[in-house]
Amino acid sequence: MRVQTRILASVSSRLQDELKQTRPWGTLQEEAALNIARTAAILDHETAQVMKPFGVTPTQYNVLRILRGAGASGLCRNEVGARLIRPVPDVTRLLDRMEEMGWIDRRRSESDRRFVTTVITERGSVLLTELDGPIVAFLQQRLNHMGDEQLRAVVSLMEGVRSPR
Repeated sequence: MRVQTRILASVSSRLQDELKQTRPWGTLQEEAALNIARTAAILDHETAQVMKPFGVTPTQYNVLRILRGAGASGLCRNEVGARLIRPVPDVTRLLDRMEEMGWIDRRRSESDRRFVTTVITERGSVLLTELDGPIVAFLQQRLNHMGDEQLRAVVSLMEGVRSPR
């Protein structure tokens, strides 16, 4: 494992300024990881604010999008959990709450009662359609200063961070 040390710089980074950090980061990897975490936290918070008037959390929104993409065949609980952007410890409880709200429906298999398929309901689809516009507008407002080439570079860099070495 390569550890990169950092030469103390006389100019602080933007993240250091945002966090009021007076000492330089220990390594460039630390600074990069903290920048990724800070950016994700800000996007998560702002996305949650967009969704708040609709009464849906980012995780619930993620489930609705997953189920919309799955179509009429739906998905089992484990598959929904595996596809979440941010894993949650109790997918069953999450789906229970969403079913109580009328956004999803769960159906037991006739041939194997242990197998339960989760599908998005009409009410969940309507909610998701109502959110589509505000979410697209938020993302455009937040990222429109970056061109396609820069956005592709961000995607590629984030994929590189997630890929196992």
